[in-house]
Amino acid sequence: MALRIALDAMGGDFGAEVVVPAALEALSQHADLHLVLVGDEALLKPRVNHPRLSIQHASQQVEMNESPSKALRFKKDSSMRVAIDLVKSGDAQACVSAGNTGALMATAKFVLKTLPCIDRPAICTTLPTMIGHTHVLDLGANIDSSAEHLMQFAVMGSVLSTAVDNNPYPKVGLLNIGEEEMKGNEQVKEAARLLSQTSVNYIGFVEGDDIYKGKADVVVCDGFVGNVALKTSEGVAKMITQFLKEEFSKNWLTKAAALIAMPVMKNLRKRIDPRRYNGASLLGLQGIVIKSHGGADVLAFRHAIEEAIVEVEKNVPTRISDQLTQILGVRTESLA
Repeated sequence: MALRIALDAMGGDFGAEVVVPAALEALSQHADLHLVLVGDEALLKPRVNHPRLSIQHASQQVEMNESPSKALRFKKDSSMRVAIDLVKSGDAQACVSAGNTGALMATAKFVLKTLPCIDRPAICTTLPTMIGHTHVLDLGANIDSSAEHLMQFAVMGSVLSTAVDNNPYPKVGLLNIGEEEMKGNEQVKEAARLLSQTSVNYIGFVEGDDIYKGKADVVVCDGFVGNVALKTSEGVAKMITQFLKEEFSKNWLTKAAALIAMPVMKNLRKRIDPRRYNGASLLGLQGIVIKSHGGADVLAFRHAIEEAIVEVEKNVPTRISDQLTQILGVRTESLA
């Protein structure tokens, strides 16, 4: 199947400097892939020399600190908006952007609309665990989420896990302050009740440390909690890395130990490298949009492109819509 994906070439901290080489690497790995660079043609044209890499001009750029409402109203010819418009028109099957998260979500929701039965899209990313990886959502798109929204997030995450991991029955957990049924706020308790009436493989409440133990294949929470959990995890990872560097640099003996431990440290760094997990899905839209980290380098952005490719091949939006319609139908009947 021929794949055509639009890339916001002006988004993120580095823009075309990262997007173009990442695109070339992706093209070298996929013979059926065509990529569209969206942005300033004068800037992009000298960098492009590949038969499956084309340019779609866009005269504007969404700044990283720009408000979503301003971007939506006044940046209709931005590289971000044009890339999403290509998905809407069918000229691209997915969009990848490292741009402003709020603007990307607002624009994608306005242009593509949400799937039937979905009230709010959610941001979902993959995190490493002791036994593999897990999908966590929402990570900031929805600060206050109702029980119904959490149930929808669970379905979307479950479908994504099934599609991209070939996991027919992924374990889904609700992030909570304890595993006991009496703990948590009313939204989480009600979401647990709703999920227990669906065909989702709901395993109950999970705590923060369970994310990295790999207890669940999908971890569900509202955007406020999810974003704090993600940023806390990133901070802890940086702190541990810094501590290791300091300890290995203390004296000649620790420096010698560092040389001996170098192969182990390289393998550890590779296993937890956040660049290899780059590419968050904006789930719940009538189209595929992947959010890359704003500070992504070439390796990280290429992984975001790979995420888009997988979701196109697995037809994730349609699978989410079908599954949620089926589940809501079953749940409605059970409540009648």
